[in-house]
Amino acid sequence: MSDHYELHPITPQERFLQKAADCLKNGGLALCPTDAGYAFVWNLNAVEAENRVIRLRQLDSKHPFTLLCRTLSEAGRLARLEDSAFRLMRTHCPGPVTFILPASPELPRRLKHSGRSKRREIGVRLPRHAVMTAVLELMGEPLLSTSVVLPEEDDLASHEIEAVIERCLRWVDVLLDAGDCDPGPTTVIDCTGETPEIIRQGFHEVSL
Repeated sequence: MSDHYELHPITPQERFLQKAADCLKNGGLALCPTDAGYAFVWNLNAVEAENRVIRLRQLDSKHPFTLLCRTLSEAGRLARLEDSAFRLMRTHCPGPVTFILPASPELPRRLKHSGRSKRREIGVRLPRHAVMTAVLELMGEPLLSTSVVLPEEDDLASHEIEAVIERCLRWVDVLLDAGDCDPGPTTVIDCTGETPEIIRQGFHEVSL
């Protein structure tokens, strides 16, 4: 049975946020609203929760997940921020933008060696949604995330809470329900080369 908490999207109730944070700290899998649709989220060490997502979404073992961070300094501990990437992130964060960055030596070994190949980059974003940012504050550390796209359900409107409840609630331990949120996907900016490059333009267009 999944826990389903209804929260105010701007001033979310502390008691529900704490319950979700406790669940995540104990290795649970959550559904949380972001500024680009709802997302599956779990803590960096929650291998079983991650495996549940892989099975649910039928993902390859090498599929990259995204780090959700509170601050640029937190992102900078797990990914290398060159000057150009730092300036872009300072301009567009928080917001619905995912940055592909070179991995830092401090990135947990499990994430560097996911699948059978050594990963040299990581997707990072700083979400702009009161509920998600509050959960990150309570956790005191980044979370891993991925979209709620499910096999053979490309029409799932991940920003509409009724669709998320109907199709995804049964697969998670907790849902933080803040009603409908902004749609995705995020814009993706690759910062691993000499010049940052937009490789996907999201719902909210970004220019470099």
